[in-house]
Amino acid sequence: MTQSSTLPVDLRLDRSRHAAPQVFEKLRELIVSMELKPGAPLARVELAEAFGLSQTPIRDALSQLRDEGLVDIYPQHTTAVSRIDIAAARQAHFLRLSLELEIVRVLATREDPALVEQLQAHIDAQHANRVAERYPAFMAADQAFHQDMHVAAGVGALWELEQRYSGHVDRLRRLHLPEAGKADRILRDHQRILDAIAQQDVNGAQAALREHLSGTLSQIEDICARYPDYVTAR
Repeated sequence: MTQSSTLPVDLRLDRSRHAAPQVFEKLRELIVSMELKPGAPLARVELAEAFGLSQTPIRDALSQLRDEGLVDIYPQHTTAVSRIDIAAARQAHFLRLSLELEIVRVLATREDPALVEQLQAHIDAQHANRVAERYPAFMAADQAFHQDMHVAAGVGALWELEQRYSGHVDRLRRLHLPEAGKADRILRDHQRILDAIAQQDVNGAQAALREHLSGTLSQIEDICARYPDYVTAR
């Protein structure tokens, strides 16, 4: 399905930083948030004009997105946002679940009131954004909750590793988020994970995390039925 890319107006960059990483970050955010949907064309000329750059950093950013499976590049033809790869989403879920089960085990074996307060602040922010139906901000707070757990467990670098594989499953979660009750279930799950960590209940923390991360994948057939043009089972 071919669509207009409909790039946002504000694509300003921090001129103190290299351009290509920023272009990559901004385009990845637009793709994962589903503002740029599967099939949307990504013309280098249009992107260069929108970012106010030459085509070289645009090409480099698109190559990095291709390496993550988020865009398809057809030489001498076109570049487009890729469909959501269900097999890749399942593998990313397996990786994240394996790592985070150990992370919550580590966190639940020690007392850390400052971390509990920090994670509670992310849950509170999610609640406020849920009420206001600000889904991108809701998801940002969700990501911050999990990233801070990685950092607190001493494996912050693994968060970056997970992100390189998470684009497909994160897009599935974004499609699933507006469904009735989904956001409330995320809030409930986060609170259960945090309460178990605060109570140093390892089994409870791992059980709550397992249920939390399985939510979207358990609904994958329904999501695929609703959005057949957005997914592929290759």
